[in-house]
Amino acid sequence: MTKILLIEDEDSLNSIVTMNLEMDGYEVESCFDGAKALQYTKNIEDFDLIILDVMLPEVSGWELCEKFKKAGNTPILFISARGTSSDKIKGLKLGADDYLAKPFDLEELLLRVQILTQRLGVNANKTIIKIGEYDVNLNTFEVLKNEDYYTSLSKREIALLKLFNDNKSEVVSREEILDKVWGKDQFPTSRTIDNYILNFRKIFEQNPKEPKYFHSIRGVGYKFTND
Repeated sequence: MTKILLIEDEDSLNSIVTMNLEMDGYEVESCFDGAKALQYTKNIEDFDLIILDVMLPEVSGWELCEKFKKAGNTPILFISARGTSSDKIKGLKLGADDYLAKPFDLEELLLRVQILTQRLGVNANKTIIKIGEYDVNLNTFEVLKNEDYYTSLSKREIALLKLFNDNKSEVVSREEILDKVWGKDQFPTSRTIDNYILNFRKIFEQNPKEPKYFHSIRGVGYKFTND
């Protein structure tokens, strides 16, 4: 079950959000002030998503976001009455994955939670994808070569790799990649995907110019083959 940490000091809102998340099948742990929320830093990766208010007693959501991101890769969704563009930009620069201004529609909140937990692959159990002599851990984002640390992938690279692995040996269109990995609210170009594929080839292919795993299908999309 997907586990969510909700940090919101307003009792009524905390209760309403918790109830709706639980009705949608999520496991929710609630916290009501910033100081107490600090205790979760050491085990932040036990959670699949953090819903975080900005204005909290004693320790702000800004500070918590920074600490959580240093401790792990759990996605963060800010909810805040501070809804200016500068506030949203600050939250995203601190490492948050999404920002929702109060007051918000509960259906929109639930949709954003669904997008974050599904699109970024955080619902996956501890899973290793083997690509040749490399092991990719979808939870830690680490790439191991012969059981030794080799490099790390970004959250979006992991999401893209998981999409390829779920559709192994099938052509995945650019449109599907943009929709499932970037989402409808962002507007990257096809060249953006090409750059991700090039990076995958540099890491995993013995000869990037003659790829064995990551193939470009002209005019359509990409295909991942992995024996």
